[in-house]
Amino acid sequence: MLVNSSRQLRPSSEARALLWSEMRGLRTSVDRIRLADSCIAEKFAAVNKDLEKLTLAFSTNSNVDGGDSAIDIAGIDPYAHLVVRQRQLLDVREKLISQIQSLPGFETFLKPPRFDTLRLAACHGPIIIINHSEWRSDIIILLHNSSPSVIPTSNDFYARANKLQDQLLRERKKGLESDKYEDALYSVLKDLYELVGKPVIQRLDELNIPEQSRVWWCPTSVFCSLPLHAMGPIPSDVGSPRYFLDLYIPSYTPTLSALIDSRKRDSQAIGKPSILLVAQPDEKMPEALKEMKAVQALDTQVTTLFSAKATPTAVLARLRDHPFVHIVCHGILEPGKPFEASFKLHRRCRLPLLDIVQSELPEAEFAFLSACHTAELTEESVADEVIHLAAAMQFCGFRSVVGTMWAMADVDGRDLARSFYESVFSERRQGGRYCERTAEALRDAVKKLRTKGGMTLERWVNFVHYGA
Repeated sequence: MLVNSSRQLRPSSEARALLWSEMRGLRTSVDRIRLADSCIAEKFAAVNKDLEKLTLAFSTNSNVDGGDSAIDIAGIDPYAHLVVRQRQLLDVREKLISQIQSLPGFETFLKPPRFDTLRLAACHGPIIIINHSEWRSDIIILLHNSSPSVIPTSNDFYARANKLQDQLLRERKKGLESDKYEDALYSVLKDLYELVGKPVIQRLDELNIPEQSRVWWCPTSVFCSLPLHAMGPIPSDVGSPRYFLDLYIPSYTPTLSALIDSRKRDSQAIGKPSILLVAQPDEKMPEALKEMKAVQALDTQVTTLFSAKATPTAVLARLRDHPFVHIVCHGILEPGKPFEASFKLHRRCRLPLLDIVQSELPEAEFAFLSACHTAELTEESVADEVIHLAAAMQFCGFRSVVGTMWAMADVDGRDLARSFYESVFSERRQGGRYCERTAEALRDAVKKLRTKGGMTLERWVNFVHYGA
């Protein structure tokens, strides 16, 4: 479960975009540079670390600039001091980048990526980018081996999309279990299919993309909060109703670069990945123990941090040793301050997302966030950015993440986890990283969950996959 804290002032969309893009760039590896010039490499690594601390300070509004941060610059406030210090560090960094680019073999270092590089994001399947703007909206299908395919949109595309988001958020406030929300969700999925799903499926067919292929959604604006993976029902003369996830294996990515980054490192693990199970349920999560037992019963190494053992320090220490993590607990959202979102652990101690970001997890591969709202955007969210826990965990280094778009039904945790991991570790799946099996595994687990008696639309539409 996730609980909203009091509303906070949020930074502008432009500042938030800079925050995420800069943070990702500041994690640039210096291993190759070190071989060419170790002195420049160490200076570059040091200035990146200082800039990362400063960038985080803009989000947390805390003073993390080290010893010099106590110096008071007359006539400007502490926030302005951070800006001045950042500008100084950026100037140093730019000079170092110029020096690195002068080294043999580094001529293109940190220059804007060529289209051929961005197109690599689609090497495992097409990426569907939705540009939503009052001036112009487009649906673009990015392919790895040919030019992008542009699907024109109607004149009312922008307004219709806004209306769908307003309808869904308005009814969600009244309660997920109400018939009105179920009706609203059905209506939104149906209209979303007509607006986006139908032309996309038709174009994928024209491009000879076979059904059951992996596809990625890269939405902007209001589409970040709409369930594109579950659009439908798709008209059919026979059988049960089908939705987008019945035809394709859908994932989301906040940006093309985030997806490219999630595939950069080669996994060194041999055999099934170990799982860190973090569980801190309470009386509002009566079915959580069953979910825990389902994960513990898996045929792989599972380390459990439960109750008194589930402290922030212990979790951070063990995260470094396990490629997979499964988290069952409450979470706390800080609207407009994504790095202060946190997981509630033993004795209500918080594990902030900021601490996970700073811990740097080189072995991180997959995170299953079995909690509410971990992939949700609300009216308080920045309109044109995917800023939520699931996307942020992908940024932290996890290649793939499972999250939820709204409140999760506690009773579904055990069945979904059991089906999901059975699929991930199935012997019929051969080759590839285990984390790259998670999208199809989630899709299959959701389809199985959908067959349970009394299953409502909002319960199975809720689950989404981010990353590789």
